[in-house]
Amino acid sequence: MAEQTIRNSRESNIIEILINMQKRPSGVCINDIMEEYDVKRSTAERWLNAIKNVVPAVDEIENLSTKRKYWGFVDFSMPSLINFSAEEIANLERLKAEFAKNGFKDKEKLTDSTLQNIKLLNKSRKLKVDNNLEILMRTEGFAVKQAPKFNIDLRVLDTIREAMKTNKKISAVYHDKPRSLCPLGLVYGEKIYLIAKEKSKGDIPCYYILHKMSEVKVTHESFDRGDFDLEEFSQKSFGIYQGEMYDVKLLFSKNVAEDVLNYQFHSTQKIKQNEDGTVTVKFKASGEYEMMWHLFKWGTDVKILAPANLRKQYIDMLQNVTEHQKEK
Repeated sequence: MAEQTIRNSRESNIIEILINMQKRPSGVCINDIMEEYDVKRSTAERWLNAIKNVVPAVDEIENLSTKRKYWGFVDFSMPSLINFSAEEIANLERLKAEFAKNGFKDKEKLTDSTLQNIKLLNKSRKLKVDNNLEILMRTEGFAVKQAPKFNIDLRVLDTIREAMKTNKKISAVYHDKPRSLCPLGLVYGEKIYLIAKEKSKGDIPCYYILHKMSEVKVTHESFDRGDFDLEEFSQKSFGIYQGEMYDVKLLFSKNVAEDVLNYQFHSTQKIKQNEDGTVTVKFKASGEYEMMWHLFKWGTDVKILAPANLRKQYIDMLQNVTEHQKEK
């Protein structure tokens, strides 16, 4: 009986892994299986090999941001394992609308394609969600958000993605100058940024504003990505821009304590509520201008305790804005 229980548990875990492969476009790696099921590497490898032997549609998925190998469904050919609810489809519809508002045409197009595939799948399986979907779309939405909108040719994004997949350099015109760039990743903020290396800048990863780039072409010249990790690189900054790293210490008044305790300032943050009800927030990041722009929204409920030079920059910025508003 015990042997049968273990066997059934193994089979259940394998089914769950297949479902996770279906859910995750980036696939599943050995480390994911080890961590989620608390098994040794040898066991995780046996399960993965069993899946690959029984389900030919499972294939290796290329991942540009990590050196780990991932496996999943490239053609997503196991629809019977997954159901899509009205809430899930409505969430994608709202996400598509938000991408459209912010001018992220490539994300809007991709989300719309995903939605159409899901709706066709539901239709083929006779799953009725239209009525519930209409109600959800009427009763939920996003608040008005101020953001710039730029028209970026989708072919430019396709070209850059092709270059990143094949580790090929791109040629482009940026700020009216021809450039030879090693594309490493795309970051979506208020604008779309290309992270790339350029020999003239010492091969240091830099941000390039995509809508200012033209005549983008894939070259025949290859480059080495090395150990560049897009997520790790992005986490160094408070927002987009990078520079000097700051050990930031902020003090928030008790008036906003509840909001601060539930707020994500940065991935490295440490938050502590003090005995008097105030809240201390610490994190390490670069991008002082974005920090200051963000802190302004907290008004008189925040003080910069450290570093001193960031506090001075913030005071100078506020004084300049005040003087500017006084001008007739």
